[in-house]
Amino acid sequence: MSIILGIDPGSRLTGFGIIESRGSKLRYLTSGCIRIDTTQDLAYRLKQIFTCVTQLIEEYQPDEFAIEQVFMGKNADSALKLGQARGSAIVAASMKELSVFEYAARAVKQAVTGRGGAEKEQVQHMVQVLLNLPGKPQADAADALAIAITHAYSSQNLVAQAGASQQKRGRLKVF
Repeated sequence: MSIILGIDPGSRLTGFGIIESRGSKLRYLTSGCIRIDTTQDLAYRLKQIFTCVTQLIEEYQPDEFAIEQVFMGKNADSALKLGQARGSAIVAASMKELSVFEYAARAVKQAVTGRGGAEKEQVQHMVQVLLNLPGKPQADAADALAIAITHAYSSQNLVAQAGASQQKRGRLKVF
């Protein structure tokens, strides 16, 4: 069993989602958005992200931390701010001794919906279905939950692959 904190970083709104993964079973714990005070300067906003992520880690004690990778959009300034928001969240995880796992947005969409080019609404719907939620989560929270789900799937795959290779070795040694 592991508790996974997923983060969808943003300089105005940072989504978070926390799930429990037990083998192939996923259980929703909580999700939401860190609403950043955009009237403040950038340093204050980054501190706000750091503080809120630290509080989430202290309260839910996740075993693993997953975050979306930065992608370069058309606006370089936005990409830089996104990178700084990511950095604040990553430092919060690092300060609490959590390993950081990063996933590209297309990989997250592929893992959750089966299509790397899926729309936000499709991600929301599949997160709702996969976690058996009563309603669709807010878009940024859904993205964060999707990142946590992707990490759970990725971890399960690695465990399955390790088990399969150990089995093969074991069979070869049997006389």
